[in-house]
Amino acid sequence: MCGIVGYVGNRPAVSFLLEGLRRLEYRGYDSAGVATANGQAKFHVVKTVGRVEALAERIARSTPPGNVGIGHTRWATHGVPSDNNAHPHAGGHGPAVTLVHNGVIENYAKLKEFL
Repeated sequence: MCGIVGYVGNRPAVSFLLEGLRRLEYRGYDSAGVATANGQAKFHVVKTVGRVEALAERIARSTPPGNVGIGHTRWATHGVPSDNNAHPHAGGHGPAVTLVHNGVIENYAKLKEFL
């Protein structure tokens, strides 16, 4: 299970994302993360193992810029709680692609090979 929130607007995204994650935390306590972008084709990803407040503390030290963003809380039903398993997942140069999802991607190896 997980909680997913997104924001597109004129204000900094991170405050909206954190509030959304706090409201969705009952969907997952094992990790939390956000990714923001400011139109420069670069995502800023901040994630942590643990509750949303641990994420908020990390963000308070270095606020990611951007008025577009996604956030995720994770309940570890498959795979251990770890930084590697925490969302958002990012890849490509920059990173160029950032995503969150709900559930288990059973064919991840074939998808990785294809991409």
